[in-house]
Amino acid sequence: MARLGSIFSLYLLHMLVLLLLLLLQACPQIAFSGSIVKFLPGFQGPLPFELETGYVGVGESEEVQLFYYFVKSESNPKEDPLVLWLTGGPGCSAWSGLVFEIGPLNFKVEEYNGSLPKLVINPYSWTKVSSIIFVDSPVGTGFSYAKNWIAAQSDDFKQVDQLHQFLIRWLIDHPEFVANPIYIAGDSYSGIPVPILVQQISTGNEGGIEPLINLQGYLLGNPVTDQRSDGNSAIPYAHGLGLISNELYESLKRTCGGEFTSINSENAECMQYVQEFYESYGYLLSRYWANDDDVRKALHIRQGSIGQWQRCKFELYYTPNAAGSFVYHVNLSTKGYRSLIYSGDHDITVPFLGTQAWIRSLNYSIVDDWRSWKVQGQVAGYTRTYSNKMTFATVKGGGHTAPEYKPKECFTMFKRWTSHEPL
Repeated sequence: MARLGSIFSLYLLHMLVLLLLLLLQACPQIAFSGSIVKFLPGFQGPLPFELETGYVGVGESEEVQLFYYFVKSESNPKEDPLVLWLTGGPGCSAWSGLVFEIGPLNFKVEEYNGSLPKLVINPYSWTKVSSIIFVDSPVGTGFSYAKNWIAAQSDDFKQVDQLHQFLIRWLIDHPEFVANPIYIAGDSYSGIPVPILVQQISTGNEGGIEPLINLQGYLLGNPVTDQRSDGNSAIPYAHGLGLISNELYESLKRTCGGEFTSINSENAECMQYVQEFYESYGYLLSRYWANDDDVRKALHIRQGSIGQWQRCKFELYYTPNAAGSFVYHVNLSTKGYRSLIYSGDHDITVPFLGTQAWIRSLNYSIVDDWRSWKVQGQVAGYTRTYSNKMTFATVKGGGHTAPEYKPKECFTMFKRWTSHEPL
């Protein structure tokens, strides 16, 4: 009886979400605020691509304001795929995905001398062949903010509900993209919310929520499927490889007690050392850049909405309440959506062997067996395709996350997959 009650409660929750989305369609004009950005401090001259930034209010009273960066495809925006991209964490800004992974800009990594860090073009941006919405999610991430402390509290399922609202409202304001093929994508911790979001969008389409989203599938890079098992081995492994100092490792063990992946931990000292573990010099440049007043004006950031911008904010009021995402992969496999799961084969945070194991446990037959895939005649990784339209690929030499280490190879992989070509 308890199990039946739980299932019924979950059913009611989904029905309430769908009802809310239907109500929100009646007043979309108050939810959206977007501006074109033609120049960015640190970049010489006008931007050679189309950038829009803005906020989308979600929730019944729009108490959550999700900030986004939208880059229009540099090829054929009328027909190219539209990708909704989530950076991991949870709590890592979409700007990190844009400037360190798959977007059209990179920081010029040079010694910081007090001046504004410089931006340069990324020749391997995925926006060469797709339009991408980079969204700061969950609330409290990057430039996204809540209007009160209750709204600032989030979890896996709240994040998904808010992202679903976000996408519907964004498409209502950008009707020219409604017919484009749409993919939901992300990396790292996004391996948890992305499959849940894909399922919710699919359910919304089946329930008649408009605009109907032309959902084609999803992409995940170095994805978490079970946070504890994926994450707790990373720091000891990094120490064993000599990648972090004995002093930092001992501090992490002492303050965190072996649990390095708790996001809503009240142990501030542990979180401080975890943040130190994940920061590097290139990442620090983004903090100097995003906290500059001229940068915030250029991005049209609302004054007083947040304090200091952080690339990854670990002190979110966030509860990771989804046990994992495997069951959602199972469900989506029956619906015929395409999926690409890729892993850097040098990733110590979410090792590819674990990812390969859960994909294998889906127990779908193989239609294209294990083989190398190449870029300009060189082996770029290995791949296998299954009968449920899922492709798994490793990226040779890629870490966490793969596009940071192997941008050319990952761009080629993405371009081939979205073009329905073999890797």
